[in-house]
Amino acid sequence: IHGDLLFTLCISARWWLEEVYSSVYTLLRLQVLLNMADEQRKAEIDAKKAEVRRRLEEQSRAKKSKKGFMTPQRKKKLRVLLRKKAAEELKKEQERKAQERRRIIEERCGKAKDFDSCNEEELRNHCKTFHGRISGLEGDKFDLEYECRKREWKIKELNIQVNDLRGKFIKPSLKKVSKYENKFAKLQKKAAEFNFRNNLKQVKKKEFTMEEEDKDKEKPEFAKKMDAKKEADEILLSHKKEAAASDAQQ
Repeated sequence: IHGDLLFTLCISARWWLEEVYSSVYTLLRLQVLLNMADEQRKAEIDAKKAEVRRRLEEQSRAKKSKKGFMTPQRKKKLRVLLRKKAAEELKKEQERKAQERRRIIEERCGKAKDFDSCNEEELRNHCKTFHGRISGLEGDKFDLEYECRKREWKIKELNIQVNDLRGKFIKPSLKKVSKYENKFAKLQKKAAEFNFRNNLKQVKKKEFTMEEEDKDKEKPEFAKKMDAKKEADEILLSHKKEAAASDAQQ
């Protein structure tokens, strides 16, 4: 009975092993087929890209001399291709950054240790190592924080000194003055003071007719002021012309 039972167990174990081997073989074969399919798909994609690139280059060479090469449809296709290319480049850049980040983390933190298989002495050593590393990092952190506070204090002191200096030496804002303003002001003053009508010699002889006398009598005071103003303006204008001519000669 024991021999039959042992034989039955051996047959069952053999059958089970054959099933396992066949399953593993099937899985490996599927993996190989998937890898081959992926490689074939990549090769097809690369071939299609090369074909599209070659076709575009041929079209560009064939119609380079013709006008209106970039039609709206071609512009649209080109924009789509450029967007796809930019998306691929962005994805590659993100993958590269992720790999670089993982590499730096592994360099700084190290690989994960198997604490389950360690004995008590090894665990103590690991704890001491981690404690020393944490202490060193805390010390570096304290030094950096102290340096930051020191620099902030220096910056505040310098800002206070700068504000004090600005308060002591305030530069007044200069007004914009014209080059000919003083000359024109002097000329206007002279023209206002200089009045020909007051300096004219008065003639008492009645050599004019009665009509002219009547006109002089009827002339109001504001008309006389207007005449004096006209004469002063003419004098001022002549002086301005002379000043401009002298400046142009200089």
